[in-house]
Amino acid sequence: MSRNKPSKRFMRGPAFHSLVAGAVACVMLSALSGCAIPQLCCAKRGAPLPEDFVGTTTAENSAQIGIEEFFDDQTLTQLMAQGLQANQELRIRNQEIRIASNEIMARRGAYLPFVSVGARGGMERTSKFTPLGAAEEQLTYPVGGKFPDPLPNVGLTANLFWRIDIWRELRNARDAAMQRYVEAVEVRNYYVTQLVAEIAEKYYELAALDKRLVYLNQTIEIQKQSLEVAKAQKEAARGTELPVQRFLAEVRKNESQLLIVRQQIIETENRINFLVGRFPQPVERTGWDFVTLDSQVLAVGVPAQLLSNRRDIRAAEREIAASGLDVLVARARFYPRFDISAGIGYEAFNPRYLFDPGAFIANAAGELVAPLINKAAIRADYLNANARQLQAIYDYQRTVLNAYTEVVNSMTKVENYRRSVQVKQGQVAALEQSVSVASDLFNNARPEVEYMDVLFAQRDLLEARTDLIETKQQQLSAIVSAYQALGGGYLWSTTGLTWLDVYCEPLLIQPDEVIMPPMPEDAIELPEPAQADMPMPPMPPGQPMAPVAPMAAPMVEPMPVAPPVDMSLQPASVDPIWSQNPPPAAPNQPVGYFQPAAYQQPAGYPQPVVIENPLRY
Repeated sequence: MSRNKPSKRFMRGPAFHSLVAGAVACVMLSALSGCAIPQLCCAKRGAPLPEDFVGTTTAENSAQIGIEEFFDDQTLTQLMAQGLQANQELRIRNQEIRIASNEIMARRGAYLPFVSVGARGGMERTSKFTPLGAAEEQLTYPVGGKFPDPLPNVGLTANLFWRIDIWRELRNARDAAMQRYVEAVEVRNYYVTQLVAEIAEKYYELAALDKRLVYLNQTIEIQKQSLEVAKAQKEAARGTELPVQRFLAEVRKNESQLLIVRQQIIETENRINFLVGRFPQPVERTGWDFVTLDSQVLAVGVPAQLLSNRRDIRAAEREIAASGLDVLVARARFYPRFDISAGIGYEAFNPRYLFDPGAFIANAAGELVAPLINKAAIRADYLNANARQLQAIYDYQRTVLNAYTEVVNSMTKVENYRRSVQVKQGQVAALEQSVSVASDLFNNARPEVEYMDVLFAQRDLLEARTDLIETKQQQLSAIVSAYQALGGGYLWSTTGLTWLDVYCEPLLIQPDEVIMPPMPEDAIELPEPAQADMPMPPMPPGQPMAPVAPMAAPMVEPMPVAPPVDMSLQPASVDPIWSQNPPPAAPNQPVGYFQPAAYQQPAGYPQPVVIENPLRY
């Protein structure tokens, strides 16, 4: 019984009352500071994600095919390998990742105690005509003697400051930084797919310009032969000066166009050089027939696969998570803040007494502060965080919608332009025959054929060939765009090797290690399965926003289709238009249809330097 009496007296004493008063004050501060938190807006529903691409789904997905297997052109993949090593924009994106990792480091240290060590020295003189100065005149230090005037002061202290993260403000800021780190990684990876696609498009554009150069040279040679025939007919008094001048004008026009095409070749080569991070120089290209290059199969998969294959969608998803955590950080500023400060050290007027036990000093204090009046700035930051969160949600919806649209546009463009190329090949074949017939009749001075017939036939053939090249280039560009729109261009090889495994520094945090915060059940309105909208990533736990309808990805069963035979860019060997012509002997080999099989390098260029691809060895 005697042991309980002191505890009873203690619970009824001043310490107990102080503890109760502190608890009541803390509760009142929390209630008063948090009662005026404004209401937030909610996001509107997004458009439903279709279950297929305009009626098309496949069991396979071309996004899972590696760069080497899809393009199947060692010269092109060498350019891509050099671009992934030396592209300046890619290096800038890598530094963005490093900046984001440093932000994580800073946020991690914010919720830990801060300890500092310092030394100070100085002097002070107090007026003797003040109470403090008069009292100091009567004081002596412990060893004996008067304090000097003016009074020196030296000290050596260690100080601690610690903000207790009661409302997870600092830890939520750390988690938001980690989400933005992963976002920076995904943005960089998305640029990789864009870089691969642009190098491929410019490479095929270069091949198209080479083909135009060949056709222009062939047309100029044919027109020069017709010009010589017209001159001979004039000298034999069987013609006039008019055909000579018309053929000469046509030759000069095409010679002028030849120079323009050569300039376009130089600019396209230099764009490729810029993308691969080197100064202007000739660009090597494979000697296949440009017109026969085709894609056998493009597997689009199902729309839900875009959410994992498209890096821009994954980056937008991380931004939603980070912006939701920012809302929690802004909300915590309405509540009390608890800070602890402490310090220990030595202080004396003379350095020889500095480490004397009597010179030891120490202090400790706790501070509880809450905003009560004039919280306009905090309220504005809170509402701005909510607005940025809504922006992130709408940006995610827009990114998904844009990705789906890109796939549909590219997919339909590949098919329509492929059919257009087949029709134009038949047109070119007919015009080639007409030029041959008209030239033979004109050369034999047949009266039923005038020089205008030959001139128009040659002009129509050149225009048809030019249209064929441009259409073919658009088809190949659509193939590359479809590959990139599906999320392809990140895997270097179908075996699973990525460009990061060879060229990139190791990441501070792997994206899979940063878990998406779950959506609280009381903060959303779950839709019915039949009304599931476009997928939206979940918000952080305790998300203080009004109900937001999630956009769950539809569960789509792939249609049972036969697996693709070949999904790489290869010369097509089976085509009705080519049934009367020999098929290519091997991939990336020229087919002699409009020109000799030998590849013609543009005149005036030195031999390019072959860049070995380190990924192949």
